[in-house]
Amino acid sequence: QPHQQAPPRFNPKYTFDSFVVSSCNRLAHAGALGVAENPGHSYNPLFICGGVGLGKTHLLHAIGHAALASNIQVLYVSGEQFTNEFINAIRERQTEEFRNKYRSVDMLLVDDIQFINGKEQTEECFFHTFNELHNANRQIAITSNHPPKSTPQLEERLRSRFEWGLIADIQPPDFETRLAILQAKAEQAGANVAPDVLEFIAQRLQHNIRELEGNLNRVIAYARLLSALLTPELAAKALEDIATKAPESASLTPALVVEAVANSFQIATVDLKSRRRDKETALARQVAMYLIKQETNCSLVQIGKELGGRNPSTVSHACEKIANGIGASPHLRRKILDIQQKIYPKQKGRKH
Repeated sequence: QPHQQAPPRFNPKYTFDSFVVSSCNRLAHAGALGVAENPGHSYNPLFICGGVGLGKTHLLHAIGHAALASNIQVLYVSGEQFTNEFINAIRERQTEEFRNKYRSVDMLLVDDIQFINGKEQTEECFFHTFNELHNANRQIAITSNHPPKSTPQLEERLRSRFEWGLIADIQPPDFETRLAILQAKAEQAGANVAPDVLEFIAQRLQHNIRELEGNLNRVIAYARLLSALLTPELAAKALEDIATKAPESASLTPALVVEAVANSFQIATVDLKSRRRDKETALARQVAMYLIKQETNCSLVQIGKELGGRNPSTVSHACEKIANGIGASPHLRRKILDIQQKIYPKQKGRKH
């Protein structure tokens, strides 16, 4: 009989109740809930994949909380921790104890399994651990940055095991989801943050929920430190040294952004690329430059080329002007939010 292990400590904030569900993560959430309610039978294994800071760990911890509440013996470990413990077990000649620890539990939760990729002995050990647990209908839930089929270093027989159950992908959050997350986090923090401030933060950072929360905390702390009213202008000041990049989306092209801006301002795309300098066209052109910089990985040179051969310093000045304008003008901020919300449905349509 293996000795009883201390129950793992799960983050008290990472529960199903605090998880904001949207189209970006609905399948992963449903899978995690199914596993929590019916471990070993619903989806075994559950494999949740997606980029950094999108909520994979949150869902694993939520499953863990539910398991502890049901008196299920659960073990939570990172891929790195599993690897290090395995190496130490070999060194200390304690492989039997290691095996007992991992193969006697009712539920095994492994975060960032990609850490074991390419480590042959560790993969071999995890393969046998997986088989023993799975054969006994013990629940396995795993997270990774990539789906099994997109992980070439992973041993083939392990990849096929990971594909036995449910593979649920978490996508970067859309604008509405980011806003809902910020609203929920502001409530949790007991902070009264105005909608236009939350919109400003949601607009700035678009692909990492952890960083999104960090930005909110930073803005709240900054306002409290200065004993100042929390406005979009103050938020812009608090976040001015943080680089802003939108989702890593290869399918979102500069041309698509230009088209969306032209439609919003009711200007022909050819005019945006022309030498026309009337106030409305100049503003639309600057907005286009700003959004291309925010939403794609284009350089200033590439953005200049896209908009009629402008030089990089012109582009840089335009982006700075619009970034400052967003903090000062609710009308401009709303205009840019509207354009962004039009861009992403189009992008989804192109992808699927």
